[in-house]
Amino acid sequence: MRVFVNPDKATWPDLLKRPTMDLEEIEQRVRPVIEKVKLEGDAALKQFTQEFDGVAIDEFQVSEAEFTEAETLVEADLKTAILTAKSNIEAFHKAQKQEELVVETMPGVKCYRRSVGIEKVGLYIPGGTAPLFSTVLMLAVPAKLAGCQEVVLCSPPNKEGKIHPAILYTAKAVGVTKVFKVGGAQAVAAFTFGTESIPQVNKIFGPGNQYVTAAKQLATRFGLAIDMPAGPSEVAVYANASANPSFVAADLLSQAEHGVDSQVVLVASSEEVVKNVQAEIESQLKALPRAEFAAKALANSVAVVLGEIEAIALLNEYGAEHLILSVDEPWNIANQIINAGSVFLGHLTPESAGDYASGTNHTLPTNGYAKMYSGVSLDSFVKKITYQEITPEGLKVLGPVVEKMAAAEQLEAHKNAVTLRLKSLNNV
Repeated sequence: MRVFVNPDKATWPDLLKRPTMDLEEIEQRVRPVIEKVKLEGDAALKQFTQEFDGVAIDEFQVSEAEFTEAETLVEADLKTAILTAKSNIEAFHKAQKQEELVVETMPGVKCYRRSVGIEKVGLYIPGGTAPLFSTVLMLAVPAKLAGCQEVVLCSPPNKEGKIHPAILYTAKAVGVTKVFKVGGAQAVAAFTFGTESIPQVNKIFGPGNQYVTAAKQLATRFGLAIDMPAGPSEVAVYANASANPSFVAADLLSQAEHGVDSQVVLVASSEEVVKNVQAEIESQLKALPRAEFAAKALANSVAVVLGEIEAIALLNEYGAEHLILSVDEPWNIANQIINAGSVFLGHLTPESAGDYASGTNHTLPTNGYAKMYSGVSLDSFVKKITYQEITPEGLKVLGPVVEKMAAAEQLEAHKNAVTLRLKSLNNV
């Protein structure tokens, strides 16, 4: 990690720069994939699966036999853990449900708002260097709670042409049975246009690498919605003298091991804190199976020493996907945070808890998008439809207001839509 001590604010954008590829370059690679799937459907999916995943797939949809086999391959303790996480995630997201809103804005004029599930959603589940079965819970649980009529899941196959059994077990546990062995930008393209095997959807969810993220952004140009631009993962940790260096190091490494394009940021109250954390990182890194990934991610990462006021300003400037406040009184700082995907409070709240089982969602905005995007929630899977209903008495009161405003905007037909109704009431 590169270390900066009291850096000038003007340098913050450069030192906090994410290790992302050039968007134009990525789009140039992704666009031909999108266009070929649009034109050739399953044939293109077969070609790209062979090319990118190194396996020939004849039947993309996961069969019932494959679901059954997967259930036998997942150990009992992991099943219990998955179901516990499912229960917590359901509890938190179920609490986000909103009852129908009814407001009588003036006598005889009622306005309503209802939440309606998005009809068709596509869930992308990464399965490359790490099979993220936890993401199935994070996306499928709220999709089901929201009442989405069709939930379709895509995940890349391994070299044997199979999806990781934990992904299939989790999908079945939450009631998702339309699962397809397709990954990468080609899966996003299939969601966007539909193929002979995979149905078209209305909105695409799920994290992925920079190619998947670019494909999702391209999908919006063809009329689809996406959850957010969720690319390579990241974490920022604020630690002062009260922090446990081993805890902080573990948190940083837990994010760094996601992949070489992940980034971790340590914001510390002193150089001593940084020194102690770095020593722990070196010690813990040696024992990690994914040490190579973590080491490369750490090369893209920084440690910054700042006073508390400046540290909070820098954290808000960075807008981390995950923000850990490793201090004794975390709410004193948390209440000043305005840009973060999800915040982890105190010494005993690791980012891993939110990744798996505390109940909050781990599909979060990255690359600074926390400044304007929220993480996935129940709201992500619903549309808010408004209604209005006017009685005769209500129209007599509201009508003249609308007539006056429409006339002032020189929209005579708008005015007439009210005037004709008022005349009919006066003639009764």
